[in-house]
Amino acid sequence: MTSTYFRKGFGLKGAIESQLASDYSSRVVDALRSGDYRLAAGPLEFRLAREFGFCYGVDRAVEYAYETRRQFPDKRLFLVGEIIHNPHVNAKLISMGITILAPTGGGDFDFSAIAPEDAVILPAFGVTVSDFRRLRAIGCVLVDTTCGSVLNVWKRVESYARDGYTSIIHGKYYHEETRATASQVTRYPEAKYLVLFDMTEARLVCDFIEGKGDAAALAARFEHAMSPGFDFARDLVRVGLANQTTMLSGESLAIASEVRESMIRRYGETALADHFRTFDTICSATQERQDAVLRLLEDPPDLMIVVGGYNSSNTTHLASLSRDHAVRTYHIEDASAIDVESGALRHQPRIKAGEESVTGWLDGVRTIGITAGASTPNNKIGETILRVCAVAGVEPVLP
Repeated sequence: MTSTYFRKGFGLKGAIESQLASDYSSRVVDALRSGDYRLAAGPLEFRLAREFGFCYGVDRAVEYAYETRRQFPDKRLFLVGEIIHNPHVNAKLISMGITILAPTGGGDFDFSAIAPEDAVILPAFGVTVSDFRRLRAIGCVLVDTTCGSVLNVWKRVESYARDGYTSIIHGKYYHEETRATASQVTRYPEAKYLVLFDMTEARLVCDFIEGKGDAAALAARFEHAMSPGFDFARDLVRVGLANQTTMLSGESLAIASEVRESMIRRYGETALADHFRTFDTICSATQERQDAVLRLLEDPPDLMIVVGGYNSSNTTHLASLSRDHAVRTYHIEDASAIDVESGALRHQPRIKAGEESVTGWLDGVRTIGITAGASTPNNKIGETILRVCAVAGVEPVLP
């Protein structure tokens, strides 16, 4: 593309490194790393999952946003939605003079305030094909921080669309990444997509593939999660599986297997290649963080704290993974969820369940597991540990 489109940085990493370190580093997290991911604090022991916090894609997106501010000191800067799902990182960008454009209830963006002389940052989740085209038409500078793992999913979905396969996407239909991924099929006028949230929805679709479902009921169920004009009888004959990169990998693979078996029962194994395609599109960082939690839980701590935005998909799935292994788990957004004076803790008990407050959560606790989603900076992990120590009346042993 022209010089108004940038994807590979401005070569300013050295100029912003000290600011990034000041904004996001943590002495406490450094101590955990150097202490084999364990930290003593009086009778308490903190155990940090060995893969946690900022992933490469998030690091890149945040660095690129900082570089953009440095590269264009006199331009108005806009960001299409949140750069990542962490309120502190987004607040920091706002403090740097970057205007975050909020989507409407339908997920659309109003770009009427943007002029050709402005610069616009595209978030790590990417943007829809339609939004990208609208921004290109304005003629403004575009700085694209879309994660490489997301781009890999887009390539997969586009290949399905090109070859006449409906894209079945395991994800949340309202999530920015899934909206952007689903939009890739619009490059091919006849292509279709369907978004499945979980195995329950997958089994409904599988029943229909096998001739046992009700198209009208499915149309009502997936009203907001399918492409316009979706015809369940026509558009489920040939399907390709993909997923939002931050979903639970085990569930994504199980859904793909379930659809595959339904296709075999309907069309026979010899014809499977004509009706079914799949590819594991969980990103490596998501997988590594999930695997690290599972390893930590092999020797279960007394409780688990997961730090990160409530709207962060990969963070909520880390919390779910811990709960599924019968460990008492608290998903908190940041250290402010822990009140030192009262000892109460505010947390989100389940995805989109709203906050609850608990007391006595440290009673009898000696080992505390800690992890954080890929959009959580180290300083927020360190602040959480220090706040827990303050409630317990202990001091961490730092080198």
